[in-house]
Amino acid sequence: MNGLSPSDAYADGRVVMAWLWRAYLRPWLPWIGVALALMVVEGASVGALSYMVKPMFDEVFAQGGDRAAAGWIALLVFGSFLARALAGFGQRFIMVTVGQKVAAALQRDMVGHLLTLDGTWFQINPPGSLIERVRGDTLVATKVWSSVLTAFGRDMVALISLLAVAISIDWVWTLIAVAGVPVLLLPIMGLQRWVRRTTRAARVAAAGIATRLDEIFHGVSTIKLNNMEDRDAARFASGLKGFTRAQIRSGAGQAGIPALMDVTAGLGFLGLIVYGGLQIMEGSATIGEFMSFFTAIALVFDPLKRLGNVAGVWQSALASLERIYGIFQERPHVLSPPRPRSLSELEQPADIRLVDVHFAYGDAPVLDGVSFTAKAGQVTALVGASGAGKSTVFNLLTRLGDPQEGRITIGGVDIRELSLGDLRGLFSVVSQEAALFDETIRDNILFGRPEADAAALERALEAAHVSDFLARMPEGLDASAGPRGSNLSGGQRQRVAIARAVLRDAPVLLMDEPTSALDARSEAVVQEALERLAEGRTTLVIAHRLSTVRDADKIVVMDKGRVVDEGTHDELLAREGIYAGLYRLQFAAEDAAS
Repeated sequence: MNGLSPSDAYADGRVVMAWLWRAYLRPWLPWIGVALALMVVEGASVGALSYMVKPMFDEVFAQGGDRAAAGWIALLVFGSFLARALAGFGQRFIMVTVGQKVAAALQRDMVGHLLTLDGTWFQINPPGSLIERVRGDTLVATKVWSSVLTAFGRDMVALISLLAVAISIDWVWTLIAVAGVPVLLLPIMGLQRWVRRTTRAARVAAAGIATRLDEIFHGVSTIKLNNMEDRDAARFASGLKGFTRAQIRSGAGQAGIPALMDVTAGLGFLGLIVYGGLQIMEGSATIGEFMSFFTAIALVFDPLKRLGNVAGVWQSALASLERIYGIFQERPHVLSPPRPRSLSELEQPADIRLVDVHFAYGDAPVLDGVSFTAKAGQVTALVGASGAGKSTVFNLLTRLGDPQEGRITIGGVDIRELSLGDLRGLFSVVSQEAALFDETIRDNILFGRPEADAAALERALEAAHVSDFLARMPEGLDASAGPRGSNLSGGQRQRVAIARAVLRDAPVLLMDEPTSALDARSEAVVQEALERLAEGRTTLVIAHRLSTVRDADKIVVMDKGRVVDEGTHDELLAREGIYAGLYRLQFAAEDAAS
């Protein structure tokens, strides 16, 4: 699969649970064993308590009862409650601890795995959906194993011990009390399938909600400026309505299982009271026996309901586990070769060549036989209308994706023959949207080269004109850039990004519309810093504003995924092609005024 969607193929539940056990639960086996032992104590104490009801009524509360036995029975009852309390606290503490550790490990590994996937994969899987899988699904999924273990450790033992007490008193009474249980099997199985289906729909809806929130919070300024608050609030409410409906259906299915058991329990007690009551009246059974039996059977339905409810919890959590498992089954297609070639094998000067490159996102073609050469040490500009494929060229150069056909070489070596680390180490990138993180300015600049010394950092600050605005910030380099660099202006963000590129000191510089969103004053400062950065490097620049590439050594004109022309600024103007048309659109008014 290249991406994930609500129609994903889901794995068998046994396969998913086996994977969860091997990868995440088995290391905690000693602690799980201790928790299970404590659950056994907790469950058995319930049976012991019901068993002591018989001597309490027949030997203590009966007329002329044994006073000495009263003290011992009272102590035994208290001991049962104390054992239950201590065992319950211990097993719950262990299970919560292990559950949180497992959830953290799942989230850590999932994020690590996601970061290995291809860049193109993220274009069809929105951030909100992935956030929901990492956070929401893991927290839901890790509840299943603790619920199952608790059910089979505590509730199953309690059920067995209580049934043993009941059978030891009167097996006929026991049959009457539980006669309706087999009738529950088919309805419960139907409810289980319903819960799994509706929970899966709820998780998909939750991912949609997370995606919508991500878009709202990142685009809040655009929403406000276009007076679209009501529209986006309504779209969120619509998604929330679908999620709520799916959650209610899932909850109804889970609630239906214990409800069925209550009805069955009521029928069992009806028969028991009629039949057992007649035996007591006839003298063939004692009140102590009946009360002990009644207590055991009354307590039986409590763990039985929890065991039945586990089926619903299991189906609910399994839907999340399947989504998590699906993520881990995704594999990157862009990989380092088994035996990568060394950078020392690159021809010098290391020209960059694209030869008949074809690329498509799914069924949508983007590049159609692109070929051109970017000479080492020169500036090559890519120009053309939006959607011409310029940014895709950059993605393929850095192997965020691989072409379906054609070759890309650096210094005569196919980039697929280099390790990803070596290849990407050749590039510094400055784009129109500076990718800054919610960390300090220092951390953002050191992002590509954290080991850089203070002198190198200072040179980068001066070269990118970051020092110009740092003096006005009380915390200087330790000031927070804010989420996505929101604490800085557009020009400041670009200068931080340029400082990062200067510090990285890579031989190839990729610039994607680096000044398109800046005012004239900021553009002048940033353009000067970019020109200084480009000195002595192989530079490829994407530009819609042709004023920034007039002096490029070569301009490659792209249209609808193809290279339609190339040459210098003057050569392209003389040919009266697409470039000349773009030029006239941008500068005709300016030239007329001058």
